[in-house]
Amino acid sequence: MNLKTINSVFFIGIGGIGMSALARYFKFIGKNVAGYDKTQTPLTEALVAMDIEVHYEDCIDEVSPAYRDAASTLVVYTPAVPIDHSEYQYFLNRDFEIKKRSEVLGLITKDTFCLAVAGTHGKTTTSSILAHLLKENSVSFTAFLGGISEDFNSNFVFEGTEYSVVEADEFDRSFLRLFPDVACITSMDADHLDIYGNEAEIKKGFKEFASRISADGKLFVRNGLPLDGITYGIGDDATYRIENLTIEGGTYIFDVITPNTSIKGVKFNKPGKHNLLNALVALAMAVQTNIPVTDLAKALETFKGVQRRFSYKIRKENFVFIDDYAHHPTEIDAVYQAVSEMHPNKKTLVIFQPHLYSRTRDFVNAFAESLAKFEGILLLNIYPAREKPIEGVTSEWLLGKIKNPNKKCIEKSDIMNEIKQQNPEVLITMGAGDIGLEVEKIIKELEHAY
Repeated sequence: MNLKTINSVFFIGIGGIGMSALARYFKFIGKNVAGYDKTQTPLTEALVAMDIEVHYEDCIDEVSPAYRDAASTLVVYTPAVPIDHSEYQYFLNRDFEIKKRSEVLGLITKDTFCLAVAGTHGKTTTSSILAHLLKENSVSFTAFLGGISEDFNSNFVFEGTEYSVVEADEFDRSFLRLFPDVACITSMDADHLDIYGNEAEIKKGFKEFASRISADGKLFVRNGLPLDGITYGIGDDATYRIENLTIEGGTYIFDVITPNTSIKGVKFNKPGKHNLLNALVALAMAVQTNIPVTDLAKALETFKGVQRRFSYKIRKENFVFIDDYAHHPTEIDAVYQAVSEMHPNKKTLVIFQPHLYSRTRDFVNAFAESLAKFEGILLLNIYPAREKPIEGVTSEWLLGKIKNPNKKCIEKSDIMNEIKQQNPEVLITMGAGDIGLEVEKIIKELEHAY
């Protein structure tokens, strides 16, 4: 398929973070863009503000005539869309070119020097840091991000076409549609077992992704992963590593050791060892674009972050509110480590919204162990996303496994009352569902209370 001959692009599930980035791209290059999504959100509102048509009812009558010509329209869909979706069926039965988001991303980036970030955790932060480093050093690149970068205030960045920065998503084996020249793998924890079945299969998927790297390309892997590649780590024997790590005023200060040099006194402002590793591998990947490593190290200090990735919403001497996208036990552990390091001996309260019935079922014991570390735990109902309920899999079931007496299942309407009653010093909201929509309400209620 030649994207240049396409006049119109219609997205089924346009409000997803990855889908909306593609929608922005096609709008940017002058295509007609429209789409459907189930729910109106800040992401869809931002698309509408760009003159992209969005509707929220699954009805073919809502699709403008400009998108009903099979010869000139590309249809892009997300795997979360059910097979019986009426608009999807309309296009499917009329010989339209229909492709998954990952296929289109592969087509767009195939003719660029592709920098791909893979891993069950850390993709969005790492790719956002990488985009920031390239922008600060005036590199020609396009980036498709899985979150809203606070440096660009967008999940799509266009600064040219020589390089591309993409997240290599393991869900639905999407990353096997990409053609990376340089890639990293941050982690290979068991996840998406509804797709892979078991941990061995997901590791097999990552190995297959690694085999797709171009013959003269490079793969960076976190030290300790069972893969061949250039290693990175903290205080170990990795090829790229961080040494002499200290914290001053909430800022990490450290030395970066590379195969050819060492840079002393590097600064980075995002809390958590996981974020330090993300920063290190982003720097290592950016080195492959021939930017001097000293310039890259300097640019790390000005990285602002990604929305919902350990985002400080209120930061006062006697109260801190942090919002995070964590939806896997490993990610919750990373948040706890960062909170403990940056705000030691403070009373913590976490509000967690489990994401997917299958993930809750598959990792219930690990979730319980990770959540129990916080002093107080409030659980919202499971966010179903693409799934139907699984009998017996509920937040109450998860709650019963948490070995901490200060725990409770609540409705969203109870959030403010519970926060005020428990009076935490550090409040954390976590989850990949719609809990993010509660954040501004919490800020409005609490920003003047401390």
